[in-house]
Amino acid sequence: MKTAVSALALAAALLLAPAAEAATPAEADAFVASAEQQLSSYSDYAARVAWVNATYITDDTDALNARAGAEGTLLSVKLAKEAATFNDTAGLSFDTRRKLGFLKQGLVLPAPDSPGAADELNTIATRLQSTYGKGKGSFKGKETAGTDLEALMGTTRDPELTKEMWASWHKVGQPMRADYARMVEIANAGAKELGFADTGAMWRSGYDMPADDFAKLIDTLLAEVNPLFTDLHCYTRTKLNQKYGDAVQPRTGPIRADLLGNMWAQDWSDIYDVVAPAGAGDIGYDVGALLKAKGYDAVKMVRAGEGFYSSLGFAPLPETFWQRSMITKPADREVVCHASAWNLDNKDDLRIKMCTKVNASDFVTVHHELGHNYYQRAYNKQPLLYMNSANDGFHEAIGDFVALNVTPDYLGKINLLDAGKVPDPSKDIGLLLRQAMEKVPGMPWTALVDKWRWGVFSGATPPTGYNKAWTDLRLQYQGIIPPVARTEADFDPGAKFHIPGNTPYARYFLARILQFQFYHAACQQAGWKGPLHRCSIYGDKAVGEKLNAMLAMGASKPWPEALQAFTGTKQMSGKAMLAYFAPLQAWLKVQNKGQQCGWAAARP
Repeated sequence: MKTAVSALALAAALLLAPAAEAATPAEADAFVASAEQQLSSYSDYAARVAWVNATYITDDTDALNARAGAEGTLLSVKLAKEAATFNDTAGLSFDTRRKLGFLKQGLVLPAPDSPGAADELNTIATRLQSTYGKGKGSFKGKETAGTDLEALMGTTRDPELTKEMWASWHKVGQPMRADYARMVEIANAGAKELGFADTGAMWRSGYDMPADDFAKLIDTLLAEVNPLFTDLHCYTRTKLNQKYGDAVQPRTGPIRADLLGNMWAQDWSDIYDVVAPAGAGDIGYDVGALLKAKGYDAVKMVRAGEGFYSSLGFAPLPETFWQRSMITKPADREVVCHASAWNLDNKDDLRIKMCTKVNASDFVTVHHELGHNYYQRAYNKQPLLYMNSANDGFHEAIGDFVALNVTPDYLGKINLLDAGKVPDPSKDIGLLLRQAMEKVPGMPWTALVDKWRWGVFSGATPPTGYNKAWTDLRLQYQGIIPPVARTEADFDPGAKFHIPGNTPYARYFLARILQFQFYHAACQQAGWKGPLHRCSIYGDKAVGEKLNAMLAMGASKPWPEALQAFTGTKQMSGKAMLAYFAPLQAWLKVQNKGQQCGWAAARP
């Protein structure tokens, strides 16, 4: 009876207690200011730790970076949950509401407040990445690391060996299924506490539109470029059939995934030797050979990249860039060679990290990475939470857009191609086909990775159907099938790092669309009259001024406004990509005459 009386008294007290006062706009403003100060202090120190770890890998720097990362996670969790307390606050200014949104979206995997949930989520996420990192496949029966298999997939033309590599590597995902399902359960609970329907909806909320509208935008853009992909798929399938025969690759239907030169069939450029058209495959020059003939070293390549931006009117890179960047691989220590661009103090401490080699690929990569640096510098006067691109696709797209300007015309202007050696448009089919094999298959791929996850997070795809949903989406969007039978004992999504690594993927889809839209707009501003793919804006300071104005906005405005500032429209569109590849698509249609293009799967 004593317990019952106490419970009744407690209930009465709660009924009589005044309701908690709603947070005020002034309190929200003060919280955002404090959050930016905390994040600024943390990011300056964490970036330096991360730089040292990436350029000087030891057990000690690993430990320091892990600790800094853990501190950052804790800070992000704390700020996201505090930001969520202002969800119902009325009268917030545009900037405060926008920054609160960024703080809530700062977590990829939010944990709920329930005891032990954060620790369990972190343990599972770490175990998933570790399982991937320790994964091995086989080549000719010999155990082989994943990165080595990726390289071998691009050069191996024996379909039994490509099948072995594909099947053996995809076993890496099998142990992940139960962990992945539990991770989804925990993260969804955390997302709901932050005010989102599920984790996928939280990811889609960062695009200045309702989450469902963003999903529809992806479908609309993909539908625009699908005709080009279908034509390329048809031509590529014919070439694979001619090489391997009907028993390996039939003339109709989907393509066998392991024959496309890439473990995930996201980039087909490594089988250009298989699809290159007789008499039209030679593009007329080799950038790598030109660089070596002109005496370029790694630093001179980066100087050339800087020269492109300087020609647009951008200020030179600071002297500290040349003193502090890692441009080539040091001989005396282990480093992370994956190319990246850094701004360590969010002001002018710009750097790149590359193990640059004198070849065509790294020449393009230099122009791409510097695009990140110039973007970072352009928005460095914004408040910290606005020190980012307009959406996460913009940052990648800027570098890719600049890389599209590495055309024969540009190479002639910087004297890599001698006067009179710039090839005429008769060489363009080979040039465009090689680029299309790299860029176009990435459109359906970059869309379906997150489509699968959105279905998983929403519950539309239950754990019992994980692998079927993945295989079905790959057939539907990419027109490919596995080389061996699949069942729910498999977890093929786990064979792609971004799934166990929990890296949202929509940014890569947007970057593919935006790079061509930026390029098309820039060429129009420059008054270019020839074929779009031959344009280079090198030397056009008026275009550079307009570009920098967009970059300087950072994330301060919704992305449609940033897009409009440079392109004149608020609408993302795949039409620029189609215009770029128009000569190739016309050629593909001629080559595909008489072929049964497409495959048996419902498409958007």
